Amino acid sequence: MNRPPIEKNEELELTIHSVTLEGAGVGRVDGFAVFVPGALAGERVRVHIIKVTASYAIGKLLDVMAPSPHRVEPNCTVYARCGGCAFGHVSYEEELRIKEQQVAEAMTRLGGLQNVPLRPILGMDAPDRYRNKGAFPYGMTDRGPAFGFYVPRSHRLVAVDDCLIEQKQVCDAVNAVKIWAERYAIQPYDEGTGKGCLRHAVARVTTAGELMIVVVTRGELSHKKELVDALSFAESVCWNQNDRNTNVIFGDSFTLLSGKPTLRETLCGLDFEVSPRSFLQVNPVQTQKLYGAALELLSPQPTETVADVYCGIGTISLLLARKAGKVIGIEVVPEAVENARENAARNGIRNASFLCAPAEDALPRLVADGQTIDCLTVDPPRKGCDSQVIDAILASGAQRMVYVSCNPATLARDVKLLTAGGFTVQAVQPVDMFPRCGHVESVCLLTRP
Repeated sequence: MNRPPIEKNEELELTIHSVTLEGAGVGRVDGFAVFVPGALAGERVRVHIIKVTASYAIGKLLDVMAPSPHRVEPNCTVYARCGGCAFGHVSYEEELRIKEQQVAEAMTRLGGLQNVPLRPILGMDAPDRYRNKGAFPYGMTDRGPAFGFYVPRSHRLVAVDDCLIEQKQVCDAVNAVKIWAERYAIQPYDEGTGKGCLRHAVARVTTAGELMIVVVTRGELSHKKELVDALSFAESVCWNQNDRNTNVIFGDSFTLLSGKPTLRETLCGLDFEVSPRSFLQVNPVQTQKLYGAALELLSPQPTETVADVYCGIGTISLLLARKAGKVIGIEVVPEAVENARENAARNGIRNASFLCAPAEDALPRLVADGQTIDCLTVDPPRKGCDSQVIDAILASGAQRMVYVSCNPATLARDVKLLTAGGFTVQAVQPVDMFPRCGHVESVCLLTRP
């Protein structure tokens, strides 16, 4: 095995050639890749090598000797320490270009496509204050007890009073909980010792401006009346007790302290009931673009049966049902399936049914039982589709499908399997669901004769 051409703790100069989806610039020394978080394509930089493996190195950015014209000053005071936003130092136009390029490169390099039918990425007109939900852990920081965010790949908390990708109401609610906790000496939960009380504050605001906040504790919540008074501006105040030694935010027990048990949300012309556990996309503006692209590309017909695999609470299923003859949603999480059925009833949709089962079990069973599937959608988790799902898609009669993905790499991997099985990629539509962050969604249309 050849020895890497650089060593740990070495300082060197690099020219950056490209940027990863995680916001790291990529340079090379004798062909050996060096990843430099915070560096931009075209820049000449000085770096300190902090890690060397057999195939790559990681460098800490020391100096930008020739800055990119796309470099901007971050507008967040904790940007460098928090790590939640990968692109706070980049113009939004360049961020969109990087994300679009990452989708194209994944489809070529991992998906085996020679000519990617890539549509221009759908970005936001105003890429700040877009998140309608935030979950803030409470713990000890260099400023004392505070709400904040964990540094990536650690449980080191950075205090955050305001987050510029969260809606202002969310941050205001969390800060009100912090003031209450300080006033009544509510101690932060310590993951190491399992002691302390206050674990998280989770806030959500609807498009109508209604606010729900959930305070999560280990053990009993004291000073409930004072908490309700501090959050008198919220339409719903809940308490969740989570006594388990886990990094899962919620425990099983919810108590309504004040206001409404659920809120109403409108998305893509459909009404949804939002409870503390409900999953909805956190960027309502871009969600409409994402789902609109999926519906437009699949174009379901009134005579067709559509399978919606990994359907969640049925958002795409219900949109499809307004166009298709019949929709069959498949989802493994029981609470999500219950929500999907309730949402169908709430919106007067009677041609959508939902199966509560793992996709890798349910879809092969539907195909084996001879269920007609004219077309389908899949919206899997980051790991992509299970192999049994890919096999069932290929064995089904579906002539077209839309693959909604939050991970270009696993999308490309699965597309390679689907094209080997007879499908052809007709369109790839990137959507920027999370501006400033290292994620990009894609909607991919595949058809076969």
